[in-house]
Amino acid sequence: MAKLAFLGLGVMGYPMAGHLQAAGHDVTVYNRTAAKAEAWVAQHGGAMAVTPREAAAGAEMVMACVGNDDDLRSVCLGEDGAFAGLAEGAVFVDHTTVSAKVTAELYGVAADQGLSFVDAPISGGQAGAENGVLSVMCGGDQAAYDRAEPVIDAYARICRRIGESGAGQKTKMCNQIAIAGLVQGLSEALHFAEQAGLDGRAVVEVISQGAAGSWQMANRYETMLDDHFDHGFAVDWMRKDLGICLDAADEVGASLPVTALVDQFYKDVQKLGGGRWDTSSLIKRLRALS
Repeated sequence: MAKLAFLGLGVMGYPMAGHLQAAGHDVTVYNRTAAKAEAWVAQHGGAMAVTPREAAAGAEMVMACVGNDDDLRSVCLGEDGAFAGLAEGAVFVDHTTVSAKVTAELYGVAADQGLSFVDAPISGGQAGAENGVLSVMCGGDQAAYDRAEPVIDAYARICRRIGESGAGQKTKMCNQIAIAGLVQGLSEALHFAEQAGLDGRAVVEVISQGAAGSWQMANRYETMLDDHFDHGFAVDWMRKDLGICLDAADEVGASLPVTALVDQFYKDVQKLGGGRWDTSSLIKRLRALS
């Protein structure tokens, strides 16, 4: 069992930190809104801190799950940042989906301070976090990963080191690229079924058992048919992630025409007022066009 800190108690981080405490680790949490940290301590025990530095003091390992590149820098760097509170040899594990650029930057800063930095973005959504069955894709030094993996196991279905620093974030980009096309395809299939006068549930019952089946179909088709999107992974977050993917594609010379198109479709959903809707709300755009 380890002395840990967890930074960021959003819809993913809150249950993830809870799994660590339940596994017997000594967890101190930090959240920008202190009330969320207070609620977490009341529910799970452990302790809370008012700055990332205070949370990280004495910790063997720090996990972070915040919003974007700037949020990650803010909890890592500066006088009140976690890096300032960590002792040499500690490991920082970043579960945020961020750019490979900021990952490389923070890996370098950590190394200069005698710290290890593992990029470990996650997939599986809020339900995966709550049920402790996330997919965790990691990049970083093998020795640091070997220390982190048994701890991450508290909320992971699968955890794998893909390669050196940045490989985890690039793998998460692959994940989001694949999802974008899948959700658009599913949206078009269900929209076509509606327009053709078919029973959408009956259609999915059949096609989900064949080559068309996917996690998105199994977990989102009912709410899509019911026009319910007040849940899940927000369109605003997906556009942030797809922006990261498209920027990285330019850097490595990859062509992502479908991803670029779907990103614009999500922009249309935002214009409909759906920035906080689940990513499966792409079907609402098609309905609006009909």
